[in-house]
Amino acid sequence: MLSYFSGKIRSMRNRNSFLFIRWISIALIFLSAILTVTQLVRYSRIRATFLPGQTIAGVPVGGLTPQQAAERLLTVYTATPVEVRYRDSVFQIKPSTVDFRLNLEAMMTAADLERLQQPFWPGFWEFLWNRLPTPKPVPLIATFSEERLRAFLQEEIVARYDEPPKPAMPLPGSVSFQPGQAGTSLDVERAVVLIGDALRSPTSRQVNLSFNRVNAPRPSVDNLKILLQQIVELSGFKGTLEMYVNDLQSGEEIHFAYSEGKLVQPNIAFSAASTIKIPIMVSAMIRSPEPVPDDIAEQISLMIEYSENGPADRLMEMLLDRNTGPLMVTADMQTLGLENTFLAGYFYPGAPLLQRFTTPANQRTDVSTDPDLYNQTTASDIGSLLEDIYMCAEKNGGTFAALFPNQLTQTKCKQMVAYLLKNRNGVLLEAGIPEGTQIAHKHGWTIETDNLMHSVSDAGIVYTPGGNFIITIYMYDPVQLLWEPANRVVADLARAIYNYFNLPTS
Repeated sequence: MLSYFSGKIRSMRNRNSFLFIRWISIALIFLSAILTVTQLVRYSRIRATFLPGQTIAGVPVGGLTPQQAAERLLTVYTATPVEVRYRDSVFQIKPSTVDFRLNLEAMMTAADLERLQQPFWPGFWEFLWNRLPTPKPVPLIATFSEERLRAFLQEEIVARYDEPPKPAMPLPGSVSFQPGQAGTSLDVERAVVLIGDALRSPTSRQVNLSFNRVNAPRPSVDNLKILLQQIVELSGFKGTLEMYVNDLQSGEEIHFAYSEGKLVQPNIAFSAASTIKIPIMVSAMIRSPEPVPDDIAEQISLMIEYSENGPADRLMEMLLDRNTGPLMVTADMQTLGLENTFLAGYFYPGAPLLQRFTTPANQRTDVSTDPDLYNQTTASDIGSLLEDIYMCAEKNGGTFAALFPNQLTQTKCKQMVAYLLKNRNGVLLEAGIPEGTQIAHKHGWTIETDNLMHSVSDAGIVYTPGGNFIITIYMYDPVQLLWEPANRVVADLARAIYNYFNLPTS
C-alpha cells in the first residue's frame, strides 16, 4: 500500500513539473511572439520613415515621413531668406526673388531608394541585431535664375550703394587738372557666386559682398579740348593758330583753329618750313635700301637733328630725282591721302618753283597765312603722317603697311622715330613736357624778307607713362610773331596735354 501511494505521488509530481514546463514554454513563446510583433512594428515604422542619419540636401530627415521631410526642406531653402551685407548696409534676398526652385521629386526618389534598398525580412533580421544600414546623403538638386539675380544686384545694390568715380577736371586758368576721386563698384560676378552658394546652403545663409575700387577716369577729350581753347584765348594771341592732337591709344582726336581771337574751321594752309622734312624723310626711306646705307643715314640725321637744308636737297637728288625730287615727295604724300601737303622746289637759294599747287586748304578765302608757294601743309596732315610712322614702328601696321609694304618696313619706321628723337632744342613742345620725356618731333619757323619771324611750328610724337600722343601746332602772325609769347603758348598747350595723359593722384 505504501509503495502504491509513493508511486502515485511521484506520478503527480512528474505531471506537475511537465505542466509547469509547458506553461513556462507557452509563456516564453507568447512573449517571443509579442517581442517579435513589437519589433516588427518598430521596424515597419522605421521603414515607413527615413532612416536615422539620413540627410537630404544637408538637412537631417531621419525619422521623418517623406511629406514631413519635404516640408522641412521647403522651410530651410525657400522660406529662409539670404542675408546680404554690402559695405554698411544689410538686406535680404528671398529665394523666390531669383526663382529658386527645389527638385523635391528627384531628391525624394533618391532618398526612398536609400530607405527601401534592403528587402524587408533580411532588413528585419539586421534590425534585430541592431545593424541598421548607413544611408548615403542625398545631394541638393535645385536651380535659380542667375539672370534675375544679376538684375536684382544691379537694381537694388549697384544703383543704390555703389559710388561712381569722379574724373579729374581741368583747373580753369591753368594747364593742370585737379585730382579725381576713386569710386567703388560691386563685384557682380563674385556676388552671383557667393549668393548662389548661400542659396544652396541649409545653414550658411549670410553673405558679405566685396567691391572693387574704381580709379578716377581721365576727363573726356571734350574737356581737354575746352582747356586747350581756354589756353589759347587767355594767351591773347590774335594771329592764326591751328593744333591737332591724336590719342594713340584710343584714336580720339582734337582739331581746332583760331584766327584773330575767334574759332574758325581747321585745315588752314601754313608754310611747312622745316616740318616738311618729315615727308622728305619718309620719301627717302621708301627708296632707300635696307639696311639704310651710312651716307643716307648721315644725311637724314643732319636734316632732322640739325635741321640743315643742304642734306634735304642731297637726299632728294640721291634717292628721288635730281630735277623733280620735291614733286616725288608731293606724290608720295598724295598717295598717303595728305592732300594739303606739298613740296614744290628745292631748298637751295634761287631754286626754281617746279609747280604751283592748289589744295583745299590754300583755296580758302575766310582765313590766310600767306603760305609759302614752295612748301605747305596743315596741322592734321603732318599729324596723320606722324601717326603712320608710329603705327608702322610700334605695330608694323597702318597706312604704310598697306601702301608701301616692302619699302617702309618696321625697322625703317623705328629708324625714323629714332631720327626724330634726336631733334632736341629745349623750346616749343619740349618746353612744355617734363625733362626726360621722349618726344620724336620736328620744329620749324620762317623769317620773311622783312627779317621778322611770322610763323612757327612743331609736330611730334610724345611718349609718356600715361599714354602716347601726337601733337602738332602751327602759328602765324602777319605783323610779327614774337618768340617768347609764341613759345609760351606752344609749351602751355603741350603741358596741358601731357597732364591730361598723366593725371595727378588724390
